[in-house]
Amino acid sequence: MFRWLIVVFLALVLINGFTPWLQKIGFGRLPGDFRFKLFGREFFIPITTTLILSMVAAAIAKFL
Repeated sequence: MFRWLIVVFLALVLINGFTPWLQKIGFGRLPGDFRFKLFGREFFIPITTTLILSMVAAAIAKFL
């Protein structure tokens, strides 16, 4: 259990670090990534970006 907590934490740190770079190459603005304002707050739901990054992570995990 503790090992998975560390893995998830490290994955979130890596994703947070790569977010500006990913946005420069177009992730976060794909069709299916929803951004809307509600009650003065902006919400972002990156469905397509999440699916693509999950497939890339699965492919990497398969080869390792």
